[in-house]
Amino acid sequence: MSVELTANTSPETATETEWEPPMPPTDLIFDDGEPLESNRHRIAMNVLIRSLQQAWSDRHDFYTGGNMFIYYSSEQARNRDFRGPDFFAVLDVDGTKERQGWVVWQEGGRYPDVIVELMSPSTARIDKGKKKELYQQTFRTPDYFVFDPFEANAFQGWHLHSSEGYQLLEPNERGWLWCESLGFWLGTWSGTIDREEAIWLRFYDTEGNLVLLPEEAERQKAEAERQKAEAERQKAEQSQQLAEAERQKAQQAQQLAEAERQKAQQAQQLAEAERQKAERLAERLRSLGLDPEEP
Repeated sequence: MSVELTANTSPETATETEWEPPMPPTDLIFDDGEPLESNRHRIAMNVLIRSLQQAWSDRHDFYTGGNMFIYYSSEQARNRDFRGPDFFAVLDVDGTKERQGWVVWQEGGRYPDVIVELMSPSTARIDKGKKKELYQQTFRTPDYFVFDPFEANAFQGWHLHSSEGYQLLEPNERGWLWCESLGFWLGTWSGTIDREEAIWLRFYDTEGNLVLLPEEAERQKAEAERQKAEAERQKAEQSQQLAEAERQKAQQAQQLAEAERQKAQQAQQLAEAERQKAERLAERLRSLGLDPEEP
């Protein structure tokens, strides 16, 4: 966003142990009524917030927000000249606490651990200039990234070194940048979100898997359940087919046994017929005065 910054607070006065502003203001405002640059900027911000919340859905020790004020000094609060970053995350804090903005002196002097600014042609100079200087010298934010949702190649990041300040991060072979504070990669992803097709800035885990949005996780879960149900159906069908094959095998064995029984019965009947024939012949021979037993 095209805004002016004042950062008269020095790094020495911004330490967690020593810094405490005198008589902090109580009339803070948390909404200036100005929208983000575009609908795509709004979606891009929400993608980062919601995917991090999804990734750490079982954790309550972090806070993530975006497009909200960060108050860090009484002078800055009086001037009301600084609008908060598009995305930020603070670690090791109570994430369940309700907040309208981030007020440093109400958060134990904690500043964001990660900041992402979603640039536009009108804000790029400030995002990579005055804001970067503020995040480096006053906030001491360890990881800072800038990305233009309309220009995928305009993606840069810096990691803070205590003695050297911000050092430009080198992308990996996929063009991703490592966010040490979160333990995730930041990289581009092409697809449709909220009915808008674009190249978005997304998180990836250490194994290169996309960190999903809640709705993507739900679809993935539903698909996994569908595949599981399909596998169970196929397994049941195979069991049924196996049972049918066994039934047919048993039926064939029964039919074979019946055939053998009938064959044995026929052989028995044939033998009985031969016996009766031999007996009639013997009776006839005896009626003729012949002994059927004589050779």
